[in-house]
Amino acid sequence: MELIAERGFHNAPMSLIAGQAGVGAGTIYRYFENKELLIAELFGELHIKVRASLLEGYDPEKTIETRFLHLGRGMLRYFIDNPLEFRYLEQYHNSPYGAAFRRDNALGKGADGDLFRRLFEEGLARQAVKNLPLTVLFALAFGPLFTVARDHIFGFIKLDEILITQTVKACWDGIRNI
Repeated sequence: MELIAERGFHNAPMSLIAGQAGVGAGTIYRYFENKELLIAELFGELHIKVRASLLEGYDPEKTIETRFLHLGRGMLRYFIDNPLEFRYLEQYHNSPYGAAFRRDNALGKGADGDLFRRLFEEGLARQAVKNLPLTVLFALAFGPLFTVARDHIFGFIKLDEILITQTVKACWDGIRNI
């Protein structure tokens, strides 16, 4: 993950990954047939880890706004506490590797019933969020969060709990149905 996060998918050949792991180039192919499978496996592990973190203290009985704020704050905290994982996930989601995952979740075909998609669908059904396509809601809600997390990691801003909450509330304001 470190090599890919630092160098990108294309500049991290399997031989370099094997060397970083302290194994021979042939050994890594016993576990992963190709780099695409390694990339997908790593994403799957990170996705489970992030999701578990976001679900800590999550109450599905709370209002849509309260749940959105919980998830948004949790996401920002996780990313600023785990910058290497954030950089990997950001690359993944903005690459052809992640396009299918994002599309499937936005269209309701995701294997685990994406938490955010379900929240937005409920918000649409209750008219709590703007009547926009799910992909637009995702972009309006999470695009700014990813940008702010990146800016914190690069040292452009310093996120504290107050600024995290204000940022997530601003994202909510962008999608809530007034």
